[in-house]
Amino acid sequence: MIKAKALICDEKQNFSIQDVELPDPAKDQIAIKTVYSGVSIGTEFALIRNKISWGPYPLCTGYMGTGIVEKVGTEISNFKAGDKVYFRANASMKLPDGKSVSCVSGTHCSHIVITPNTTHGAYHMPEGAPMEEASMFVLPAVSLYGVDMASPKMGQTVVVYGCGLIGLGVIAACSHRGCVVIAADINPKQLEKAREFGADYVIDAGKQNVKDEVMKIVPEGADAVFESTGVPACVNPTLELCKTHGSFIWQGNYGSAPVAFNFQAAHVRRLRMFFPCDDGWQPCRRAVIKNMASGILPWDKAITHRITYKDAPATFEKINKGDKDIMGVTIRWE
Repeated sequence: MIKAKALICDEKQNFSIQDVELPDPAKDQIAIKTVYSGVSIGTEFALIRNKISWGPYPLCTGYMGTGIVEKVGTEISNFKAGDKVYFRANASMKLPDGKSVSCVSGTHCSHIVITPNTTHGAYHMPEGAPMEEASMFVLPAVSLYGVDMASPKMGQTVVVYGCGLIGLGVIAACSHRGCVVIAADINPKQLEKAREFGADYVIDAGKQNVKDEVMKIVPEGADAVFESTGVPACVNPTLELCKTHGSFIWQGNYGSAPVAFNFQAAHVRRLRMFFPCDDGWQPCRRAVIKNMASGILPWDKAITHRITYKDAPATFEKINKGDKDIMGVTIRWE
């Protein structure tokens, strides 16, 4: 049994650091000492608020992190103690009284037990990759996967609607492809970040008419529109930003409820639609971390709050109360 500490959320959305117990690694598993875990505000708070459910309360959220291998199972030959790794989940945990904690996916924890050689396992860090920035790898990987699916070409115009971390990753990936990038958001601070990640134009959706501004730049409409907010009410306005035969990418997570959209707006434009799911698995994860290591993807600029695990409950409480200044968060566990 491995004794650890984890960030726990109960059914009343109270946050606390609690002692937990993890099983020793099985023959096909490894145990990892967490160095950093990254916070995905959108998905994690959808789970915390029960917008989506992956298991009953209490919860340990988090689905990405970096750390050092401490133990390996008898069947593991491609990892050893001391290896630097990044990981996607935690296998299981319980409180000292025996109550199970839902790992959704449980990476906000001082230790990880995981089956590494799986789609959502653990992987060796690329040479020179920064442990802190890399702990946020899933978000730009999700972005890269959507961009790879839609494949906007050099010189084409794309609109990124919503400049949270997913949107910033899309902006960076499209900029790397040589696209003309238009970014829209209601938060001026997010638009400043969008510029840093390669946006050619920014539109303040709280003060400007986004469609009018886009049509001034590209009168026929954009070649591709990435709806990156995950807000169903934003879908119909963004459909109207596409050109005929353009592409619309459902880049956000819209929850488990049905989402209605304006069929005619998509129909008359003869749009292609893409529905990226998950983070593109290992090819996308490795690509974004390698780009962080080389400096191509300056993901440190996406981190607004660098905290220790002791500060995590207070930070999560602020996020849950709507603090818009908190965007990218890393949690240090050492």
